[in-house]
Amino acid sequence: MKIVVIGGTGLVGKRVVANLRRRAHEVVPASPSSGVNTVTGEGLDETLAGAQVVVDVANAPFWEDDAVLAFFETSGHNLLAAEAAAGVGHHVALSVVGTDRLLASGYFRAKLAQENLIKASPIPYTTVRATQFFEFVGGIAQAATEGETVRLPNALMQPMAADDVAAAVADAALAEPLNGTVEVAGPEPIRQDDLVRRYLNATGDARKVITDPNALYFGIELNDQSLTPGDHPRLGPTRFADWLSHNARPAAAPASAHA
Repeated sequence: MKIVVIGGTGLVGKRVVANLRRRAHEVVPASPSSGVNTVTGEGLDETLAGAQVVVDVANAPFWEDDAVLAFFETSGHNLLAAEAAAGVGHHVALSVVGTDRLLASGYFRAKLAQENLIKASPIPYTTVRATQFFEFVGGIAQAATEGETVRLPNALMQPMAADDVAAAVADAALAEPLNGTVEVAGPEPIRQDDLVRRYLNATGDARKVITDPNALYFGIELNDQSLTPGDHPRLGPTRFADWLSHNARPAAAPASAHA
């Protein structure tokens, strides 16, 4: 089966490609670096020719509200139109758990717009909503850093490894379309302040985590339901402690604590 992975060279995309190739499918990673641009439409028709499934794990290259909305809307329109012309039978998209609860953020408004485009398309689809990735914990810390401290809320999260996200996306690509959404999450809930505190300790980072229930997450006020899945999510097997033992690297120098 020919499967095209849009964003196939990124953090999750390259893992999806590898997972599907191990199962002996013809997998084409597509990204601007390979001559496929969903915003301009460049290379889409040629790449999608003969594809049965398209997996879209591409992310916007920017976060500004108008720009990120334009990216997901334009990319979504172009990709879905090209899929329809090519006779693609299944569109799989990666989204975020809690997208419809986080609409104070322009990024999540854009992700919801992307999801709605997919629902409105005639192409059978599966949307995989994942929780935050372990690989992004350092970025969460950096965004909340004030001098030598990291100010974070104690809202619940249920983050997961990128490898487990990719496995769920690959499984969705090989299954029948749901014409609906599946949620995937890590195996254990953890509070955001504790998550980052454990990460900083594991990497030898001297920054101190300050728990502030009113602190914002990329500009969003959180509660315990904001970033956690609903009933019966698919749970990835990798625990944070195990991921840390294999992936945490010591901080390069104390200067890394400065924002």
